[in-house]
Amino acid sequence: RQEPGIHNACQLLARRAHGFYARDAGVVYRKNLGLLRRLMCQESTKFKNVWTTHSASPIAYERGRIYLDNYQYCISSIAQEPRILYQKPKCSKSEKIEDALLLECPLGEMLPSPSDYKSSLIVLTVQNWLLRLSADSGEVLEKIYLAGSYCKFRYLSWDTPQEVMVVKSAQNKLPGAARQVSIQESVLFYLAVFQVLPLSFIGMLEINKKVFGNSVTDVAVSNGILIVMHSMGLVRLYNFQAISEQFMEQPFDLGCEFNWTGQLGIVGKYPFGLPCNIKITDTPPLLFEVSSLENAFQIGGYPWHYIITPNKKKHKGIFHICSLKDNALAKNGIQEMKCCSLEPDWINFHPDMSGRIIHVGPNLIKVLKLKEVKNNTDQMEVAEDFTIVANRENSVNNAVTVTASGRVVKTRFNLLDDDPEQETFKIVDYEDELDLLSTVAVTQIGADGRAHLDFHCNERGVLLKSIPLLESWDVTYSHEVYFDKDLVLHIEQKPNRRFSCYVYQMVCDTA
Repeated sequence: RQEPGIHNACQLLARRAHGFYARDAGVVYRKNLGLLRRLMCQESTKFKNVWTTHSASPIAYERGRIYLDNYQYCISSIAQEPRILYQKPKCSKSEKIEDALLLECPLGEMLPSPSDYKSSLIVLTVQNWLLRLSADSGEVLEKIYLAGSYCKFRYLSWDTPQEVMVVKSAQNKLPGAARQVSIQESVLFYLAVFQVLPLSFIGMLEINKKVFGNSVTDVAVSNGILIVMHSMGLVRLYNFQAISEQFMEQPFDLGCEFNWTGQLGIVGKYPFGLPCNIKITDTPPLLFEVSSLENAFQIGGYPWHYIITPNKKKHKGIFHICSLKDNALAKNGIQEMKCCSLEPDWINFHPDMSGRIIHVGPNLIKVLKLKEVKNNTDQMEVAEDFTIVANRENSVNNAVTVTASGRVVKTRFNLLDDDPEQETFKIVDYEDELDLLSTVAVTQIGADGRAHLDFHCNERGVLLKSIPLLESWDVTYSHEVYFDKDLVLHIEQKPNRRFSCYVYQMVCDTA
């Protein structure tokens, strides 16, 4: 007979596994975030501009850290006023950083080094070095040499966020003399794949024209899928795990000695770098292919659906939502804003993993959902969940105006839907920890542009809070806005590589 204490302990562990334990850190954290959301959305709560900086080089932001001067300066934005965390010595052009990813400690795993439990920054340098830096001090924790001069690695991305990382080369191009004599270079890209924390080498592979065709223009790995894009708008998907298992010549561990094509070296050390140990010799089995304008293709929803634009220029701005299982177009699956604007509307699967879809136009945001067609469980239809409309009460798009003298003037053309003098949506994002949908809307009259950041209920779209941005917003410049819990950060790129960063922090009325 089982003891009551054992039974209770088993129940308790089962509840903890599902996040029901009242004193569990996750439950406390979620309650705190709920309180923060309520505080932030109070009418008396303001967002104050606490810090501004300008730079001649790009400014980057990652989870409470602002990076300046090609990641040489790291500034914490969490403190009451941003402060320098560390400053690295000025580096040479050969040490320039091309791309970076922030690594967070995985949950529930034993890691080999105490430093692995703290946040770190993976950076890729111009000379093919992959460095893992302490996010708090900039100290180099790990150093991996990727490859010699036969390829230039340039891009970092996640296959599985915080688990599997992909390092991609720039497209291989022949020198001018070789192109003139029509020498055919068959390798277009190299991909190196790593498991992160602890950092371990999975394999490196070539994307070869002899295998995938002469029309390949780009490649990516995401969620275990090798995505190959072609010049005619064709997108082909392959199972990356199956490819690595089928074509892996020999597995290698970082720091181990190896003999590769007659060369002796150490994996990840200069001058040998990493062996290209996944050799795709035949075309892998095709999972899926679709043709779409500009290779634009997304998968999401429940059950799985994909979004494309038919591969003709006249269809730009028209989106088809189809079932991944049988390519059937969903009922009401053709979505079109019918807007006349310089900037095209765009559509994405909602990042909250709800399976919904966000369709954004100049003056309208539609959140759509997939649901079963009544009396037909095999077909899905696209229905409107809610809409957010720009504030355009004072419309400037009048066809007829009357001057002070009484003269009637007729305009010869209609204004565009994204005319700067009308409030226009520029950015739409999602804050997952507070479950808020954020939008940036801009109105520009003459040289003066005014923007405000709005927070909407992610479930119903109700406006909860509006924050005016104090700095002028020129719609012709490039802008990024980050909303991170109680922090708002605006990065602006002006002509001649002038960058500005504006930091706002939440201030509660003590009354």
